Amino acid sequence: MASLLQTTALALSCAPLLTAAQRVVSMSDLSWTVTNPNYTISVTGNVPSQAHLDLYNAQVIGDPYYGLNDFNLRWVAETNWTYSASLSALDLSSNASTWLVFNGLDTFSTITACEQMIASTNNQFRQYYFEVAQALSDCTSPTISINFGSAPNIADALANTSLNEPWPYGTQMTYEFPNRWFVRKEQSDFGWDWGPAFAPAGPWQPAYIVQLSSNEVYVRNTLLDIYRQGQVSNLPPDQTQPWIVNASLDVLGTLPPNAGLRIDIRDANNNTVASSIASNVTTTGEAISGSINVGNNSVDLWWPNGMGPQNLYYATVTLLGSNNNSIATSTVRTAFRTIVLNMEPVSQQQLSQGIRNGNNWHFETNGHEFYAKGSNFIPPDAFWPRVTPARIQQLFDSVVDGGQNMLRVWASGAYQPDFIYDIADELGILLWSEFEFSDSLYPVAPDFLDNVREEANYNVRRVNHHPSLALWAGGNELENLELQIANESDPGNYSRWLHEYETLFLGVLLPAVYENSRSISYIPSSTTNGYLTLNHSAPMPMVERYNNLTAGYIYGDTDHYDYDSSVAFNLSSYPVGRFANEFGFHSMPSLQTWQDVVPPQDLSFNSSTIQLRNHHYPSGGLNTSNFANSTMGMGEMTIAVQRYYPAPNKADPLANFSSWCLATQIFQADFYRSQIAYYRRGSGLPERQLGSLYWQLEDIWQAPTWAGIEYSGRWKVLHYVAKDVYSRVIVAPYWNYTTGDLTAYVTSDLWDVVNGSVDAVWYDWNGSVLANTNTSTSVPFTVGALNTTKVLQTNTNTLGQTIDLSNAVLRLSLTATGYLPNNSTLTSFTHEFWFHPVLSLADAKLVDPGLKLTYGNDTNDPSWTVEATSGVSAWTWLDFPSGVVGNFEDNGFWLVPGLPRTVGFTVKNDSTGGEWVKNVTVSSLWDFTTP
Repeated sequence: MASLLQTTALALSCAPLLTAAQRVVSMSDLSWTVTNPNYTISVTGNVPSQAHLDLYNAQVIGDPYYGLNDFNLRWVAETNWTYSASLSALDLSSNASTWLVFNGLDTFSTITACEQMIASTNNQFRQYYFEVAQALSDCTSPTISINFGSAPNIADALANTSLNEPWPYGTQMTYEFPNRWFVRKEQSDFGWDWGPAFAPAGPWQPAYIVQLSSNEVYVRNTLLDIYRQGQVSNLPPDQTQPWIVNASLDVLGTLPPNAGLRIDIRDANNNTVASSIASNVTTTGEAISGSINVGNNSVDLWWPNGMGPQNLYYATVTLLGSNNNSIATSTVRTAFRTIVLNMEPVSQQQLSQGIRNGNNWHFETNGHEFYAKGSNFIPPDAFWPRVTPARIQQLFDSVVDGGQNMLRVWASGAYQPDFIYDIADELGILLWSEFEFSDSLYPVAPDFLDNVREEANYNVRRVNHHPSLALWAGGNELENLELQIANESDPGNYSRWLHEYETLFLGVLLPAVYENSRSISYIPSSTTNGYLTLNHSAPMPMVERYNNLTAGYIYGDTDHYDYDSSVAFNLSSYPVGRFANEFGFHSMPSLQTWQDVVPPQDLSFNSSTIQLRNHHYPSGGLNTSNFANSTMGMGEMTIAVQRYYPAPNKADPLANFSSWCLATQIFQADFYRSQIAYYRRGSGLPERQLGSLYWQLEDIWQAPTWAGIEYSGRWKVLHYVAKDVYSRVIVAPYWNYTTGDLTAYVTSDLWDVVNGSVDAVWYDWNGSVLANTNTSTSVPFTVGALNTTKVLQTNTNTLGQTIDLSNAVLRLSLTATGYLPNNSTLTSFTHEFWFHPVLSLADAKLVDPGLKLTYGNDTNDPSWTVEATSGVSAWTWLDFPSGVVGNFEDNGFWLVPGLPRTVGFTVKNDSTGGEWVKNVTVSSLWDFTTP
């Protein structure tokens, strides 16, 4: 259940901002009709909505996500849809100015009122507002109509205009619909390797009719920037300085002469902590700005998840007339914190600590560097009107349960609505946010840049007050991929493509951040080597480093994908950098998820329907006539499973399909665990690696993807394993299987020293302790703050002379004590990691572990005890049926006889009346070998 604080915040973020006398009507309250004369369709419409959703509600089309409807429903995207409504019942005043305010129109629209042309729009991400009083005065039965054009058709038409450029071969990545880079619409609407191509159209965000008298104004957007005095973007501030609260209101109507601002700050208990008339008041067009100072002792800090409390405040900004009378007010929820992406050169002090020369690339909050643990957040649905606060709350609860503190909000989806930031604010989840550009070079025509400039300024100003906002990035994979491809494909014109890139990402998007915020850092590309120079007084403040590198130095962040599974666990194949922002491998969703959208006859690993829902294939698009391209992704998963695990071969086809789905998830989780542990260990190595964000958190639909959480909210093996390897203090083995060298390290992301011990015990697959391993059974350790320390050094080649490596597994078990950040209570920590010295468990001497599952019989607090009775249980997996959404406390773990484990279950939604507990099952890797 949402807290009162959260509920209040959501109400504030979703409601229009009012004055006492103005009249604001939500267009959601109108009776809408959606029509298309070409198909003789007329159905009831909604605002917010999109044509696919209204057609589905009217049963004109089936569930867009069912079967192959992402192909079958292409006709919906390839035609126009008109939303119309009567305004007669509103009894609009003829003595007021009347505005139409749209917070989001997707994407190409023509708006008429009383059949008079009002305006056209061409950007999904902008707020549009139009004065329509004159048009409405000319008719007795006022109406509004919004005709939405086909984005794929318009994109194709724009490709035949001067916007098109001779971009180098390979830079313009196409998935389903082409030419997405010409339009300011969610780029993944045109298809991606993890999602469908519906290219929806409609009024996807709330819309309002606003009437104002001559002395009234309407606040359409509010900027709030909280920073330390003297702070500038991208540089660590002085934490001893007082806070500056800068506020700016974007209004409709006329600002009064000599207008002023008052800023009031209240805590969650409605106590006023600061209240002052703003100084430095300036007015520019339809915006007014001013600031106040707030002392350090007046407020408590906001901290990310796991680093301290999320102290939240309410800031009320009042527009004042010349007599200090209130004209309009706006209230937003906010907090006091600093968050900086530090890309400064490595200092002499850092060099003396053993950190390799180069530049930093890590986040700091409130003056503390920290390890960013998390994943990448993609659009949670192809149709944004279906994304509700309840769905995001459930998803973000899983983020917190998984020990994550940061999500990278990937480009190119959509700019997140405020309620998503609101939930992240309350839970302490930092949101690395990106402008909506990805995997392409983009036009630099003046009209295109002007459009983007409006889009960027609106969204930067809209979300800047949220403490969860961690960063603005210009886009996805631009420097490390697009510019690199351009240089390789067209080296003679590379200077042109570099100039165009900088025109957009340093000349338009950087000023949108720097001119509106001192509190947020900016990078032009998600993966970047950082800047050569940063000078806020220069016309171009940031000069990028690109490939101006010094041999032996370490720069920037990394992303890493390698679909050659033969090197999946070869540590030398992983990149060495300061931060890992993307890495991963795809897997299948569970049988239960497939059953939601795939007919029973198609539930087999290589059915056409399953293959066609796998969009991981070479660039260029996929359709039902060339679906063989989709086997690339299916083949990669199949080979990985066959290479490392017993391949499922069950007699029952459905059970076999389910086992194959689980097997792909186990490889995915195993691969991610190896990489995450490797990156985390880097926090104490010369690279001083301080971040791991895997690809990806969740699914946009039901399909093979890189996600750790399925569309329904069900956790894959990945999310459980990520939760485990993101524990505060971990022990992990690192094996060079070429030389046989095996080490183990303890890694801590705490901000203080941790003391403890690691038990290292070798077992055979029957669960008996092995002798003659020359391994210490208990190793004491001390690990420093945000650091790592070695606790084991051996060699499996030497070990193989005394024991059978195919019949050996190593259990590393950690116990420790230390202090959580901003917490004075001594806390205990435990962690466990299993290692097997044969790459392929199909070659290991697996035995039936004799798993026994016992239900705890408490329906209000369900739990199960799992025990291995006759052997080591590898990848123990608890499964639950459809009808319930939730997660176990732990899953995908290993067991040895004599060490049972009890795990609870968190129920998030249950439509079975509790009957689901009767159908919980347990299995292990051994079960793949049984028919």
